[in-house]
Amino acid sequence: MEAGLAELKRKLLALLEKEALKRGQFLLSSGKASNYYLDGRIITLTPEGAYLVASIILEMARPDKVAAIGGPTLGADPIAGAVAALSHMKGEPVRAFIVRKAAKEHGMSRQVEGPALRSGESVILVDDVATTGKALIEAKVALDKLGVKIKKAIVIVDRNEGAKENLAKAGIALESIFQIADFGL
Repeated sequence: MEAGLAELKRKLLALLEKEALKRGQFLLSSGKASNYYLDGRIITLTPEGAYLVASIILEMARPDKVAAIGGPTLGADPIAGAVAALSHMKGEPVRAFIVRKAAKEHGMSRQVEGPALRSGESVILVDDVATTGKALIEAKVALDKLGVKIKKAIVIVDRNEGAKENLAKAGIALESIFQIADFGL
């Protein structure tokens, strides 16, 4: 029997605290300086972490009945893949996609990779950590060009540094598995 959502979150929080949370001086992709860094990829690229994150996000996405889940490379890549695999195993298939910072200059010259998203389809954006929400907003711009509808964005951790407000201005509701306060920060 699968663990309940609260138990999955408890295990994920412990794993994040043990493996992904680093203290020191860091420059974030937003350009901000921080005295801690939360590297979600350390968790999402492990079997246990991928399973926990995918299980929780799949449950958070279930009411929205979306065609696909994905987001900005590199944070979303392992999350989207894990969610797609788990959704198949559960008989509730959800495709995955990845949004590059810019379209490739070779091959198919795509900015959005994965099975083709069709105009009017609904998706959920995902990422490991949100600070200002810049990467998620850039992904939205690329998806808007395809006519894709974004139901919401889900991140593992919201650093509470403006992402929720910035995404709201862009028309995207942000949900998170954890807030940075859950780590005592």
